Amino acid sequence: MSSPNATAGFVNRHDYVYHLFSFYWNSYHGQCLAELFSAEKEYYFYQAIAKLEQYKRNYTVTAPDANAEDMAICAMADALYYFANSQNDVVTSASIGAVSVNYAGQKGVDLSPKAQERELFRCASQYLEIYRGVC
Repeated sequence: MSSPNATAGFVNRHDYVYHLFSFYWNSYHGQCLAELFSAEKEYYFYQAIAKLEQYKRNYTVTAPDANAEDMAICAMADALYYFANSQNDVVTSASIGAVSVNYAGQKGVDLSPKAQERELFRCASQYLEIYRGVC
């Protein structure tokens, strides 16, 4: 049985995202998005909510406790923030004085869309029971 809509009980999505930001700081104890609430950080929560809603449409999603959905959304928002910032911070070479290093060809963190999808599913699965099979 699928859990109810994550935004149930809130007047609109913005109120729910504001609730999530407070929950992120006070209960989830997240660090990446914790400074100031901004439109940029709000974006990661909206993306995480959309991904959870997609999982609910495609799979059987059950929340084992009252905070499970909020925890899953916070974990996915953290992952989305990490992916967005990691793509901008890839170092290919460095030099200090006469010493230089080239990192080209070395494997780093897999930032491919497929890897991101797997990580988001893993984040959601930490807190929610997601059944992908046929009921």
